[in-house]
Amino acid sequence: MYRFLLTPRWWGINVFVLLAIPFCIFMGSWQLSRFEARVEAHRTADEQVVTARTEAARPLADLLPVDQATSGKRAVVSGRYAKQLLVPDRQLDGRDGYYVLTLLRTDSGKALPVVRGWLPGKADAAAAPAPPTGEVTVTGALQASETPGDNGVSAQGGLPSGQTAAISAASLVNLVPYPVYDAWITLDKADAGMTAVPAAAPDNSGLDLKAFQNLGYTGEWFVFAGFVVFMWFRLLRREAEFARDAELGLIPHEEAQQPTATV
Repeated sequence: MYRFLLTPRWWGINVFVLLAIPFCIFMGSWQLSRFEARVEAHRTADEQVVTARTEAARPLADLLPVDQATSGKRAVVSGRYAKQLLVPDRQLDGRDGYYVLTLLRTDSGKALPVVRGWLPGKADAAAAPAPPTGEVTVTGALQASETPGDNGVSAQGGLPSGQTAAISAASLVNLVPYPVYDAWITLDKADAGMTAVPAAAPDNSGLDLKAFQNLGYTGEWFVFAGFVVFMWFRLLRREAEFARDAELGLIPHEEAQQPTATV
């Protein structure tokens, strides 16, 4: 009854199934490993932020460029405060507010964006404390430039003068007449009257949408593998039933010579 398995048609079907199932399992396992890697990166990043608070601060130049290994590390840098900007629509402890961002001009001529602290309410330049004058040395957690639209960073345009939506070198360089470091720091201790902004974990190291997409793709590939097996058994059963009926003379001989539909 199962002699039809030796036909060229079934050889093709069987080869396809034997190739499709391992491929689906491989892709599902790969997507699962990507999800597990993101979970591990998330755990490591959180631990890095915590341990970085107790590490000795290092010169800024030693930590650039910012990557997942240096993000959150404490940096120390000297210079003079220059232009001050506000970063609206930033939450802290569940409250709405804004960052007070001041550019620190260093001896290199470049400016480092420094988040001096957070204030509640709507962005108000009059309420933001003026930066210290003269030469200052600041210490804070190093952060990578933000990307508008990612991780809750606003992509809003048309803000009032003196405000910026993202702490990004690409955005700030259009607001000041000097080069800007592709990084920023948030002070360990906020200036008077403000709340210190805690360091964030490095980008692409959290349980974000991409991580759960990997988990979803894992399920899809394993479902595909199960679907291939299900369809193979379904087609095999129908073909076997057709062959049995032909042997019992329940269908015309001419019809029995034709291949059955695959459904």
